[in-house]
Amino acid sequence: MNKDFGVPLPRDKHDTENAMTLVSLGWERVKPVMPQILDWMQDMNWPVARVFQPFLVQVGAPLAPYLKTVFESDDDAWKYSILVGIVDQSPELAVALRADLERLSESPTAGEQLEGLSEQAKEILRS
Repeated sequence: MNKDFGVPLPRDKHDTENAMTLVSLGWERVKPVMPQILDWMQDMNWPVARVFQPFLVQVGAPLAPYLKTVFESDDDAWKYSILVGIVDQSPELAVALRADLERLSESPTAGEQLEGLSEQAKEILRS
């Protein structure tokens, strides 16, 4: 539990109850724990990710600074989950992340290329 926040974060990938509680609080209240929420988006098959995904899509552009940390990481599968599950579903967020999408499409790392990030970024940019 995050003492300062007062609401327990999900304990595991099946803890949809705590995930739903966080979503019900709204964007302003969950911003302090957004890095922890994004950790649960590493695999879109996790039940908690499916709870958070529509909420994060709805947040739109204000989510961009938090996603930059993901795009600066070495976790290419996480980047892919974020692109497909969130950015591709939010035109407003795609505009806010345009520089990151251009970098992924024009000069991906070898790992990003293997994970399909370059093609996914190009597809989002075309939308």
